[in-house]
Formats: sequence, structure tokens, C-alpha cells
Amino acid sequence: MAIYALGDREPTLGADVYIHPEAVVIGDVTLGDGVSVWPSAVLRGDSGSITIGARTNIQDGTIIHCTPIDATVIGSGCVVGHNAHIEGATIGDDCLIASGSVVLNGSTIGDRAIVGAGAVIPYKFAVPPARMALGVPARIREGFEVPEGHVDLNVEMYYQNAQYYRESLRRVE
Repeated sequence: MAIYALGDREPTLGADVYIHPEAVVIGDVTLGDGVSVWPSAVLRGDSGSITIGARTNIQDGTIIHCTPIDATVIGSGCVVGHNAHIEGATIGDDCLIASGSVVLNGSTIGDRAIVGAGAVIPYKFAVPPARMALGVPARIREGFEVPEGHVDLNVEMYYQNAQYYRESLRRVE
């Protein structure tokens, strides 16, 4: 695992965290219990802090950063899809931040919300709880409410997959 302190900023890992050997975690990053961080993901808490809640999965190629002004906070039970970029934003519990999406500084994503694949959440934009944001720049999809439990299967699958990887992953030269 590539876990680094940066000066006096040091990662804090909860119980049962899985960080793939090809992922990078630097500085002031707190990972809750059961978080998984997958290949090529970078979590860089150098100029501020990053906090990720329990059983959230950070999928392949995702970049999570922060600023001295805006910490990055991601709630529990979230799915952060492949190649997402989150910078200085606050994301509630049970959210889906889909593959290739960008969530920019000062933005807030309410509990149970979805940021659609490839969407760009602009500076200081708010996605209400249980709503879906789509497009570039993102807009709220009218007349749609995200159902309860929409990410539960994915959260459990990634949690179980992390256990399997912890026990079975081996490098073959």
C-alpha cells in the first residue's frame, strides 16, 4: 500500500480498511471502518483534510483532493465510481458519485443523491437529498426521487470484494 505522511499530516485508518497496493493515500486523510480504495485512486490531503465515512468505496482511478478553504467530506455507504474527481466538496450518506463525474469546490451533495456518469457539479452547487444531477454543467433531474437503498447492493459487493482481495490478491511477476 502506498500510504504516506506529509510533514505532520498523517492518514488515519479505521478498522477493516482495504487500500489496493496501487492506490495512493497521502496526508490528512481519515478513512472510516470498512472503506475500500481501489487501483490508481489518489486521495491527497496535503493542503486540507479528506474524511470518508464507513463502508464507502472509492473505485479505480478516482482523484480526491481538498483545499485549505474546502475540506472534502464523503459520507458513509457511498459509491464513488471509476475515474471520478472530487475536490473540496461535501457528500452526504448513501450517495452515488458515478463514473467520470466531477464534483467541484464548495459543492454539497445531499444524502441519497446521485451524480450521474460524466456530470460536472460546478463550484458551490447544491444537489438536494434524494435527487439526481446530470449533465455538463449539472442540472437537477425534475420529477425524480432516488429510492431508499439504491446503493446498498454495490456497497455490500465492494465490501465483500475488499475482503476477498485482502486474502487472495498476489502479485505474479
